[in-house]
Amino acid sequence: MEALTTSFDTREIVVNMGPQHPSTHGVLRVILRLDGEMVVDADCVIGYLHRGCEKLGESRMYHQMIPTTDRLDYIAAISNNLCYCETVEKLYGIKAPPRAQYVRVILAELTRISSHLLWLATHALDIGAMTVFIYCFREREHILDIFEGYCGARLTNSALRVGGLPNDIQPDFKQKVKEFCDILPARIEEYEGLLTKNRIWMNRTIGVGILKPQDAIDLGVSGPTLRGSGVDWDVRKSNPYACYDEFEFDIPLGKTGDTYDRYLCRIEEMRQSRRIILQALERMPEGEIRAKLARTAKPPAGEVYHTIEAPKGQIGWYLVSDGSQKAYRWRVRAPSFVNLQALAKMVKGQLVADVVAVIGSIDIVLGEVDR
Repeated sequence: MEALTTSFDTREIVVNMGPQHPSTHGVLRVILRLDGEMVVDADCVIGYLHRGCEKLGESRMYHQMIPTTDRLDYIAAISNNLCYCETVEKLYGIKAPPRAQYVRVILAELTRISSHLLWLATHALDIGAMTVFIYCFREREHILDIFEGYCGARLTNSALRVGGLPNDIQPDFKQKVKEFCDILPARIEEYEGLLTKNRIWMNRTIGVGILKPQDAIDLGVSGPTLRGSGVDWDVRKSNPYACYDEFEFDIPLGKTGDTYDRYLCRIEEMRQSRRIILQALERMPEGEIRAKLARTAKPPAGEVYHTIEAPKGQIGWYLVSDGSQKAYRWRVRAPSFVNLQALAKMVKGQLVADVVAVIGSIDIVLGEVDR
């Protein structure tokens, strides 16, 4: 932002939105320069939640850092687990057994649905739709019950291990997942019945916060924020990991790159996640759930980078090994952090109330913005 400390034209004012503001989805401070109700410029100020996770990774053994990955995007802990564990596995030169990979995919796609449900609930609430908030939490509880049955935790799951899984799935796991998949289509139709053709929702989202495809690419955004702008990029398709190359699913894309398109993309992504889960349940092989790796094993010296498609976008881990049991460097490419830089471009020329809608459409979690 240019020279906020200098004198302004009498028509311009500077307003702080946050860092204690429910619609900023955490401790985010947005400095808005306004001409009346119109946003002239915006500057995001972060760092209020910094915990030094990346530095902690250099003083803990590789397997000890799995719980810390939960605390980044704590709405999608299992996706964080998956990316980190696969990065460490690449460093060690091992691969999880087929059964473990199938269970990982099911858990990761349930996490994607859970994350999108929380996003839709809070995004709708930001814009004034209370009923959707209650409905989305109703379905999210089913997913959290499944997670609790599998690993004993509902939010910060620590559900995976380097080399595979901590435990095999319980006898009723498949049945519970199938039951959830059976009810989900009708519930998504309920959300859409409340919002998709609702004229208030459409007025608040269509044409608001447009991000053009080239701007999205130049800014490095990913996930639904990128695909909402019509850019066909999903790591599950472009660089398949786990066993995603064995499943059929589509990548929903937007047309104009506005808040409404980002909403539609995430709605359709929940349907596609369900499609992947059903295929994985049907084809899940028997066998081992963890590769053989001694807890005290030391990886060879070197560096690796691995990325996956998390619910909020492309998350990546960069690890440097010096041959010891601890990482020499432990760094995260957090999608919320990268996507947030698009906010200023998306809100210029919009109204103050539109800033709330645009922040919600990016779907950020400050736990992985600040780290």
